[in-house]
Amino acid sequence: MSDVEVIGKPDLSGKRFAFALAEDRVGHYPEFRAFFARTFDLDRKGLSEPGFVRAPSGLPYALVFIGRSGEPFPSGVEINAVVDSLEPIEDDVLDRDLWAILRWMIVGVGGSWTAEDLDRTGKLYRVPAAAG
Repeated sequence: MSDVEVIGKPDLSGKRFAFALAEDRVGHYPEFRAFFARTFDLDRKGLSEPGFVRAPSGLPYALVFIGRSGEPFPSGVEINAVVDSLEPIEDDVLDRDLWAILRWMIVGVGGSWTAEDLDRTGKLYRVPAAAG
């Protein structure tokens, strides 16, 4: 069971997108491209709107998909926390949420690399959010 859930578009009045993470080479990992397309119905929606998830903190996050001419869509993704317009996001909350979102993506993609492998790699590199 994942601590991250796909949600519909939240009410964005009085909110802003706070940049969290970007990966501009999703095309190097076709399994991730397929996961995003399947999860967020990108073949139908395209660039018309972000995909939204709710992280363990309760904050919504917007996944903004990037398209490039000559490359299959999506070619990249930018993850943004949806926060109150004038409020910052605490670094430790952001880190824990991003780690949970990465785990959710890896589980959703499937294959030989698992969320446990991600956790072990995070612990090796002393990523605080990987400690649980």
